[in-house]
Amino acid sequence: MDRQSKIILISGPTASGKSNFAVKIAKKINGEIINADSMQVYKQLKILTARPSKKEQKNIKHHLYGSIDFNKKFSTGEWLKIVIKKIKEIKKRKKIPILVGGTGLYFQSLINGLVKIPKIPIKLRSKIRLIQKKDGQQKFYKKVLRLDPEVKGKFNPNDAQRAIRAFEIKSFTKVSMYKWLNKTKSEFKEEEFFKLYIDFKREDLIKRISSRSTKMIEDGAINEVKKFKKSKIKKDLSINRVIGIDELTQYLDGKINLDQAQEFISIKTRQYAKRQATWARSRMRSWEKINPIKIADYIKKLKKSSLKLDQLT
Repeated sequence: MDRQSKIILISGPTASGKSNFAVKIAKKINGEIINADSMQVYKQLKILTARPSKKEQKNIKHHLYGSIDFNKKFSTGEWLKIVIKKIKEIKKRKKIPILVGGTGLYFQSLINGLVKIPKIPIKLRSKIRLIQKKDGQQKFYKKVLRLDPEVKGKFNPNDAQRAIRAFEIKSFTKVSMYKWLNKTKSEFKEEEFFKLYIDFKREDLIKRISSRSTKMIEDGAINEVKKFKKSKIKKDLSINRVIGIDELTQYLDGKINLDQAQEFISIKTRQYAKRQATWARSRMRSWEKINPIKIADYIKKLKKSSLKLDQLT
């Protein structure tokens, strides 16, 4: 398969330099960049979500950054529908689509397809969550296995979110979650994807996270949160999960000082990066791990006519 037919996927933990890497590759191989980060799709909070700067976006077409208002819900299914269309449009222009971000579920839906499970009633979902909370995860997991034996060994018994999902799917549809998963199909062939994961050492990533937290404050994250607080958006919207909102709100309310807020932002970001790494270990095993030290040399050697993994790993 020639280079022109490839779809490049770039992932990695937060603060690993994914966006900058994607821009450099795009310049070399005539690519366009598509956002695969669930928080960078929103128009607001561009500093706290670390959206690529105007300088980074200059001369390279970027898609799906800051395009959704934070008062709207935006699902993985909606993202996937837009992205499939964007990929096909970019290919028609004889350019290479480059998807970059840290939202594993987005990449999973693109590579494997999205499960088309019937919508489960809110009352049933709430009831199941109450059962899990009352029983505790260990006891609840045993109930899941009795209801749907096919899930045994498919996910960590301590993964409450997936256990609840398996229980509600089998309860409502009478079909195992994994039978639904097997019905999914991607719009693209597996060999079309060129999958790269920036694999930083934990200690190096911690330093980068700390530096980025400092820069966010310097760049105006406090004013960004002030504006956000005035908007009074609904608590159930995804945008509320952006790291830094709670910490800087506490600072603005006088509950903690700025140094504490910055440290708490760094701590929460490190925790998020750890979850991303856990996801990658279990669900991105086929991705090529990139040594970040070699990225600069790789970019220099990269030619428009080829994509060579051995220069990266």
